[in-house]
Amino acid sequence: MQLSRLQHALAARQHAGLFRQSLTITQYQGRHFSINGRQYVNFSANDYLGLAQEPAIQQALADGAQRFGVGSTGSPLVTGYHDAHQRLAEHVAEWLGFERVLLFSSGFAANLTMLQTLAADNDFLLLDKLSHASLIDAARQHKGRFKRFAHNDLLALARILPDPPTEDSHSIVVTEGVFSMDGDSPDLLGISALCQARQAALLLDDAHGLGVLGEQGRGSWFAQGLATHDIYCYMANFGKALGVGGAFLAASQTVIDYIEQFGRHYIYSTALSPALCAAVSKSIELVKRDQWRRDKLADNIGQFSHLAKAAGLPCLTASGAIQAIMLGDSDRAMAVSQRLRAEGIWLTAIRPPTVPPDSARLRVTLSASHEAQDIQKLINTLEQVLLC
Repeated sequence: MQLSRLQHALAARQHAGLFRQSLTITQYQGRHFSINGRQYVNFSANDYLGLAQEPAIQQALADGAQRFGVGSTGSPLVTGYHDAHQRLAEHVAEWLGFERVLLFSSGFAANLTMLQTLAADNDFLLLDKLSHASLIDAARQHKGRFKRFAHNDLLALARILPDPPTEDSHSIVVTEGVFSMDGDSPDLLGISALCQARQAALLLDDAHGLGVLGEQGRGSWFAQGLATHDIYCYMANFGKALGVGGAFLAASQTVIDYIEQFGRHYIYSTALSPALCAAVSKSIELVKRDQWRRDKLADNIGQFSHLAKAAGLPCLTASGAIQAIMLGDSDRAMAVSQRLRAEGIWLTAIRPPTVPPDSARLRVTLSASHEAQDIQKLINTLEQVLLC
């Protein structure tokens, strides 16, 4: 009975053209990788600053394993919190200016913990319509009220955000610094001002902003002029622009102390590898120091945007490293992706349920490691495939 239900669901997904499969990368070289002996130009990774293959970070990982060991051996409140974890948490807090930081195994885990721990049963959660699956999953488990407002629409948020809270109920607004599928950003100053006027807490997922935006790569909030005290809790991760893995929550001492005491995922999960923490610390040093990486990424974004506009490609409006080429139909998106692979370009088709129905797309992710000829080849090939 159970297996029959699972088989039916799998068959339905295959029939709809939405079945997904992992492909094994045998060699990763940043702007290139190999699968089954064939090399592709990589336009689907989130390695925005080209740090995943940085020798200094690789060496820090090896040195960290030698010094601290590979595994943390336990949850952070038992035996899993090592000197490497403490140093990384302090490094992130100093870099961004928050009072305290907690480390997590992934951004998904951090987002779940943030919402599940900080939202009381009678609080009102308000999420941007295009919030990440981790935020939506956490909100769906919330016992109180939960609404999603129109994407990046400040007026829509203002219409449903209550006036100052009652003694027993508060409002929590959740958004992202850079949205992972559309590549756009909200008006964080406007949202923050509205939250302050209505005495609502602002939670920010900045997975795709950290490292890329703002002075020293501090993130979207810094680039838009917010202060740390404008954000009730901040989530970002180490597996995108920083090129490593793991995530963190940052906030005031009181908020982080509370999550440490009541956040079930943090309390009951094995802590990050201390060797990985050593690698992340080295990555942060490079992110802070190497402005040239952000400059090169900005040049690549500018080149792509200019060429895509000149070619008439159906791109969403976005100014960052994520550029969406809208195709609508899932079958067409998959067919175009396959045509690109035949030409040595790896560009993944994004289909429902990751994106809304009829909004399948090619999600281009640009990196500081890309060269001008890579981007030119991508545009030329897209012109041939889409417009001829």
